[in-house]
Amino acid sequence: MQDEGALVLFSGGQDSTTCLAWALERFGRVETVGFDYGQRHRIELECRRTVAEGLGALKPEWAARLGEDHMVDLASLGAISETSLTRDVAIEMETGGLPNTFVPGRNLLFLTFAAALAYRRGLRHIIAGVCETDYSGYPDCRDDTIKALQVALNLGMERRFVLHTPLMWIDKAETWRLSQRLGGEALVRLIVEDTHTCYRGERGPMHPWGHGCGTCPACELRAEGWRGFAEGGASRPV
Repeated sequence: MQDEGALVLFSGGQDSTTCLAWALERFGRVETVGFDYGQRHRIELECRRTVAEGLGALKPEWAARLGEDHMVDLASLGAISETSLTRDVAIEMETGGLPNTFVPGRNLLFLTFAAALAYRRGLRHIIAGVCETDYSGYPDCRDDTIKALQVALNLGMERRFVLHTPLMWIDKAETWRLSQRLGGEALVRLIVEDTHTCYRGERGPMHPWGHGCGTCPACELRAEGWRGFAEGGASRPV
């Protein structure tokens, strides 16, 4: 696939950074897209440039393949979303069984806008860091959702986009191992030091797994994955 182009949904977090490295290993031209929807942890958007530059510095071929970055304003999504990711409210479970960090329609909109951009840019492959193994039950992260959306996008745009989800069936510990396989200890260190995952938007003190409040669901999941990675558990095939 070295002669084909790809677009990576790149937030500046651990998962999307791993996906960007995965894409840079496989595609000849890789562009990135970020979304500003008024997220409480908007600091992630400020990390994107540093992380992308860091990736380019890891391998000359990655630097050569890394193309244009795009930012899409989705403020309207934040305006209609009463969630703890778009409002300064406590993170908690709701009566329906989902955490109030779930932003309805977020990944559906992200991928739809990404496909519209890919259409214009002549890119066939779209990569997202959604996962059904370690997640909070978000329905728009499920494999069935992504497959259904791929069909809808291809029908609606008369294209043959391929939606790739490299992390779909691996847990957070294996995500750390994947980054190590892709870029060695240098990539692991870049993710620890420069990416952002914390839902509260806190950089906070440096933990072994990176910056963050340490207590929100995103931090806890990242920390738990780091412990599994550091303990050297069995690696799953990717």
